[in-house]
Amino acid sequence: MTKQTTHSRVALVTGGSGGIGREVVKRLVADNFAVAVHYASNKEKAETLVADIIVAGGQALVVGGDVADEKVMAQVFDEVEVAFGGIDVVINTAGMMLLSTIVDLNLDDLDRMFRTNIRGTFVVAQQAARRVRSGGAIINFSTSVTRTQFPTYGGYVASKAAVESMTMILARELRGKDITVNTVAPGPTATPLFLNGKDEATINNLSKATPLERLGQPEDIAETVAFLAGPARWVNGQVIFTNGGLA
Repeated sequence: MTKQTTHSRVALVTGGSGGIGREVVKRLVADNFAVAVHYASNKEKAETLVADIIVAGGQALVVGGDVADEKVMAQVFDEVEVAFGGIDVVINTAGMMLLSTIVDLNLDDLDRMFRTNIRGTFVVAQQAARRVRSGGAIINFSTSVTRTQFPTYGGYVASKAAVESMTMILARELRGKDITVNTVAPGPTATPLFLNGKDEATINNLSKATPLERLGQPEDIAETVAFLAGPARWVNGQVIFTNGGLA
C-alpha cells in the first residue's frame, strides 16, 4: 500500500479482486483514483492486483471481510479513511449467484444469497451514506434479469430487485448531501460468476440475445461505473441497464 501523495479521488470497491470488480478497479486507477480493493475470500488475488497497481505508480490498498458484517465493514471503511484521508466513491460489486428453479431452490442457498446480496449491500451502503464525501457516489449492482425474467434466476433476481429498490430510496434520503446513488444492471457478461455451470450452447444463445450479438465484457461494465463515479453528476436514483440492448 502507498500513502496518498496527490489529490486523487478515493474509491472502495467491494468484490474488487475478480470478475467485474477487478476491471472496475483497473479502470478507476486509470482515472487517477486511489482504490481500496476489497476481497471476501481470495486475499491472494486482491494482493496481486494491488501490487501490480503500485508497481505501475498507482495508489491502492487491500481490505477484506464479510460485507454482511457491519462491524467488519466499519473497520474496512476506517482503514480506507486512515490510508487515503477519506472516501469519495463506494462500489458494491460483491455478490453471489446460485441458480435453481423456485420450486427446487434450497432455502439455505436463498439465505446465503440474501445475506450477501441484500444485507451485504445494505451494510456497505449504510456505511457509505455516513462517510462518502460531498461530490461522491454510491454505486450498487443488480442484473438485467430483473427485466428479462429468465427461468432459474428467481432467488437471485429477488435479491437484486431489493438492491434496486434500496438504491432508489437511499438516493432520496441523501438529499442535500451532493452524493449520487445508482445501480448498474449488467446483461450477460463473460465472468466466472456468469459462465460457471453453463454449457456452450447456452452461452452461445445468450451471446446472440442482444443486437450486438456478443456477451458483455467486464470492461464494458467498468465503463459505466467510471461514468457514474466521475462525470455523471446529474444521474441519480437510476438503474442503468448495461446490456448491449438485451430486451
